[in-house]
Amino acid sequence: MLDYAALAALAAVIREGSFERAAQALFVTPSAVSQRIRSLEERVGCALVVRGQPCRATDTGRRLCHHVDRVRLLEQELQGSLPALAPEGLTRVALPIAVNADSLATWFAPAVAAFAADAPVIIELVVDDQDHTADWLRSGAVLAAVTGTSRPPAGFNSRPLGAMRYLAAASPAYMKRHFASGVGAGSLSKAPSLVFNTKDDLQSRWVRRLCHRDVELPRHAVPSSHAFVATALAGMGWGLHPQALIASHLRDGTLVELVPDSALDVPLYWQHARAASSLLDGLSREVVAAASEDLLNT
Repeated sequence: MLDYAALAALAAVIREGSFERAAQALFVTPSAVSQRIRSLEERVGCALVVRGQPCRATDTGRRLCHHVDRVRLLEQELQGSLPALAPEGLTRVALPIAVNADSLATWFAPAVAAFAADAPVIIELVVDDQDHTADWLRSGAVLAAVTGTSRPPAGFNSRPLGAMRYLAAASPAYMKRHFASGVGAGSLSKAPSLVFNTKDDLQSRWVRRLCHRDVELPRHAVPSSHAFVATALAGMGWGLHPQALIASHLRDGTLVELVPDSALDVPLYWQHARAASSLLDGLSREVVAAASEDLLNT
């Protein structure tokens, strides 16, 4: 039999990124976490964790993380069908999910909130760029993700959600100051742009499509969807914004598009573990329903 206390320690290290944070999450000492994982590594005969900042799972460690998450879901399912196993009520099970910041700031938050209101879960959200959230699936740190890639990792299913529409926009004063002579490679190479972080290439993709070549852009890093809009309103830079977040500002003229009719549509996908779990099925239904209402059909 596998040592599930050790498996829980492994999953916590991968999810939290370090032995210290895993110990805090499990209410034990870092030494206890280390001992449990060392014992598990001796049992399976290979390394399970690559120590670093953050810690990463090896291939075997990733398989064990997926296993323990599935076991938690199945145990919770069993408690629901056999109430005698849970006389004090269903135990809430952790459900780790990766999602991009713009989805979380628009359509995804209401969907996951509606699900969590009735389901016996503790939602653990990880925020990353849509082109990188699938890496969290591969690492074993999450069970489901909103991603920008259609092909799922091994052991996961994928279904299209639709596309999120982005518009390149800035304040009227900013447009007058930086683009009075038009929007082109020359003006874009001098006008400060906004990016979410170093992984955010939406602005570069939009410029490449507009100018038919790469342009080196000055960049302000603003790692918050709502602050991204706020800094654009304040004239700090131009950026690609989810249409849903800036629709009211476009209507009242406090933001304007750099180039009309130049939207960038980003397809999104829902990927989740192939676990026979009513919880994952219920979450998937909420996510797909919300996406069908708020994203573009592709």
